[in-house]
Amino acid sequence: MSGCDAGGASPYTAALDAAGIVVASVHDPSHVTAAPRPDRLAVTKALTAVDPDHPELRTARDMGIPVEPWQQVIADAAVGRTLVAIAGTHGKSTTAGWLVHVLVEAGLDPSAFVGALLPAASTGGVPATARIGNGDAFVVEADEYAGNFDAYRPAIAVLTSVEWDHPDVFADETAVREAFTTWLAGAGTIVANVGDAGAATVMRGRALRGQAVLTVGLEGPGAIVPEVRAKIVAAEPTGTILAVRGLDEDSVTIRLPTAGRHNAANALGVAGAALALGLPAADIVRGLETFPGVGRRLERKGESTGVVVYDDYGHHPTAIRATIEAVRQREPGRRVWAVYEPLTYHRTAALIPEFAASLATADAVVIADIWAGRDPDTTIASAAGLADAVSRVRSDIPVAAPGSVDATTEWLAGQVRAGDVVLVMGGGHSYRIATGLLERLETEAAPR
Repeated sequence: MSGCDAGGASPYTAALDAAGIVVASVHDPSHVTAAPRPDRLAVTKALTAVDPDHPELRTARDMGIPVEPWQQVIADAAVGRTLVAIAGTHGKSTTAGWLVHVLVEAGLDPSAFVGALLPAASTGGVPATARIGNGDAFVVEADEYAGNFDAYRPAIAVLTSVEWDHPDVFADETAVREAFTTWLAGAGTIVANVGDAGAATVMRGRALRGQAVLTVGLEGPGAIVPEVRAKIVAAEPTGTILAVRGLDEDSVTIRLPTAGRHNAANALGVAGAALALGLPAADIVRGLETFPGVGRRLERKGESTGVVVYDDYGHHPTAIRATIEAVRQREPGRRVWAVYEPLTYHRTAALIPEFAASLATADAVVIADIWAGRDPDTTIASAAGLADAVSRVRSDIPVAAPGSVDATTEWLAGQVRAGDVVLVMGGGHSYRIATGLLERLETEAAPR
C-alpha cells in the first residue's frame, strides 16, 4: 500500500510513517505504472469532481485499474463487522472518536476510521485516524459531501445534526436533508439527535417511517421528547455536568471532560450508539467521563507568556460560534481571539454574513488567507472581504486580515498579551498558526 498527497507532511502522516506506508508528496503517473501494479486506486471525490482527467486517474483508467472513492476501501474492510457510521453536518469526528474511546475502555477492541487524530490511548501507538481491532464493532465517520457516505450501509447510524454546508454540491438545506434521508433509509438502527432542528426535520420525514430509531438530545422545547435526554446542570472550566435520563432506570449524573453545549449533544449521540451496541450503562458513563478528546477539536496546544492557545477544525459559522462559546467556558475572563483560516472560497462566499456574525462573538478577530482546497475560482471571496464583514457587525473590536498563515502568526505574536486566549480555527494549514504562535512566544520569552 502506498499513497500520494501533494500537501506534504502533516500531523496526520506520522501514523503512516510509523506503519511503513510511503506517501509521495508529488503526483506522478509512475505511481500507478510502477511495479507492483496496484489492484485499485482509492481517491477523494474532491479530486475526481474537480480534476477528473488528472494524470494519475487517467493512467489508471487506461490500464484498467479500478478507480473508486477511498470510502469504499473502508467499507470493504468493515465487511463482517457491525458497522457504526457517524453522520451529520457537525460533530462527526468528536462523536466517532468518543465512541471509539467508550468501546476501548469497555474492552471491546473496535476498529475505526475517523476524520481526526485519535489519541494514542485509543490507537495503542501514535495518534492516528484509524484503528485496527479484533472486536465486532467498526466505527466510521460518514461524510455527506458528494455522497461520500454512500459506500456505507451501517447497522447503526448516528445523526448528529443537519444544516446547509458544501454549497458547491448542495443547492440549499433541502438538498442536504434529502441526501441524509436517502442514506439513512439504508441503515439498520438510527440514533438521532432530535435536539437539533435539522436532524429532527429529517427524522419526521415519511421516508424514514418504520425505521428502528433511538432518539437522543438535550432537553428543550422541541416537539420530540428524546428517549435518552439530558439537562446541563453546570458548565465549568473543567467540563460539563449532565443529568441524563434513559441510560438507566434513574437519572444519572455524568461529568463530561468536554466544554460546550454541542459536545453535550455529541455525548448523547455516543451514549445512544453504545446502547444500540448493547453496552451497559456503567461502561457508557465511564467512557463518557474519561474521553481525552481528538485532534484539532478544541485542542489546548499550550500556554506561553500568559497566552493560552487552542486549535480547532471549525470551518462553518455554527461550529465557529459553538467553539467560541466553549473556549469561554474553558477560559473564563480571558480576551478571546478568534483566528480563522476560511476553508474554501465557495463556502466563504455563500455564508459571509453568517461567518461574520459568528466570528463577531469573539473579542478580536483575525482572518488568514482562504484555503482554496478544491476551488477552481478564487475570485469570489477574500480574507479582507470577510474581515470587512466582521467589522460591519462589530466596529468595537480589533479585526485584521494579515495574509498567509505564516504572516498571520507573525502579526499575532506582536498583538497578543498575557491573559489572552487564542482560538485558531479552520482547515488547510491553520494548525501551523497555533504551533507557530507558541513557538514564537516561547522564543521571545527565552533569556538572551
